[in-house]
Amino acid sequence: MPWKNGGGVTHEIAVSPPDASLEDFVWRLSMAEVAADGPFSSFAGIDRTLALMSGAGIELEFADGHTARVDPLQAPCSFDGAVGCFGRLIDRPILDLNIMTRRDRMTHRLTVLELAPGQDTLLSAPAAIIGHTGHVHVTAAAGSFVLGARDVLLDDTSASGPSAPVTCRASGTGTSLALVLHLQPVK
Repeated sequence: MPWKNGGGVTHEIAVSPPDASLEDFVWRLSMAEVAADGPFSSFAGIDRTLALMSGAGIELEFADGHTARVDPLQAPCSFDGAVGCFGRLIDRPILDLNIMTRRDRMTHRLTVLELAPGQDTLLSAPAAIIGHTGHVHVTAAAGSFVLGARDVLLDDTSASGPSAPVTCRASGTGTSLALVLHLQPVK
């Protein structure tokens, strides 16, 4: 679908509630193709986090004067969706992962998980696991899954209450990276 400001394309992965629009979602997970420098869409009352999925990265210039860089070496970047933001590509087009939560209803945390082969990592109630590099073997209540780059495993019950923990490990001989999303309702 087109970006809210028409400047690019986003691929919606999940939104809550399921039929929510850009004006009334509680949380939203998507991947965006960024092909050129330009302004970000404004989302009042929304907290956002970006992580780089492919490409060299993007430099963010915010209207409040601070800057941030989203590149392969940086942790995900969190910011207020209402603050004006201009993105400058570092080298070429990128694909980013974007999580947005309505501040008065939900909080989120997006972390990078480095996984070694044969070594299990236990995760407590993740809302989503996103394959980043390599292959990630995930064991959850619903079964076992192998995630490749950009594959997403969602637990759509985690935002409404406790869900079962999951176990992750690299599948194969090398290290793998995954992004782990946690959602928490505001009390």
